[in-house]
Amino acid sequence: MVNYYDILRVSPKASSAEIKSAYRRLARRLHPDSEHGSEETAVKFAAIAEAYEVLGRPRERARYDRQLAEITAAANGEGNGFEAANPIVARWRQMVAEKRYGEIIDRLLEEERREAVAFQKAVFPLAAFFIACFLTTLLKPRLFTESGVIGKLVIVTLFIVALIKLFSLLKDGIERYTVTSEQIHESLLEDDLTEERRYSRLAVGAVLIFITFACLAAGALLGSQVETAANSLPAWFGYNIDAELIFYPPILALFVDVMHSLALKFQ
Repeated sequence: MVNYYDILRVSPKASSAEIKSAYRRLARRLHPDSEHGSEETAVKFAAIAEAYEVLGRPRERARYDRQLAEITAAANGEGNGFEAANPIVARWRQMVAEKRYGEIIDRLLEEERREAVAFQKAVFPLAAFFIACFLTTLLKPRLFTESGVIGKLVIVTLFIVALIKLFSLLKDGIERYTVTSEQIHESLLEDDLTEERRYSRLAVGAVLIFITFACLAAGALLGSQVETAANSLPAWFGYNIDAELIFYPPILALFVDVMHSLALKFQ
């Protein structure tokens, strides 16, 4: 029976935090990408992933501990037809292990892909929102003012939908990548602050607000010096900052999110 504690290099009495810390340390060092796709590294990486899948879950760990204790108690040093010394059985076990390791690696790669997509879903619309804040106060579009009743209804509808979508994306991103002050305190006590959620929500919120106002201010400042859009197309661009400008940043963020979702479907 494989000793998962030896694979993760921890004691059988190790706490959950110690097991998680050991897994992360080994995973960073043995990740296949760190060795340019080395087959040996991939096998070791799969082994520690399999060990953590068992030891990282309390029920699975308890079941494994019972099995390990039974085997240890029954061990008498004598071989039989089902021991690893039998070449046929050893080869069979190797094939089973290789299949299991392959499934684990595939599952981990899929999880990494999902994590990358989640990160893009959070970052792309937000980046588009900041860019739109800058361009809006720079160019000062008058699409709402110059549109008819139907056009105004379309813009207002898109604005409402965009606000709901943007709020949902921000909520998901903040919950995924940030921690509350209470979680930070607990993590420091446990020495187990996760790498993916290392920023406080208050700090992230303050930074997002700051960037938004900075983009608006930068666009307004530059727009006061450069008025080419209004000079070229006065019917669609103005000289003054109007209330209608709040419509456009969320709508552009919604457009980018829709385009990103479509791109993912056609990959």
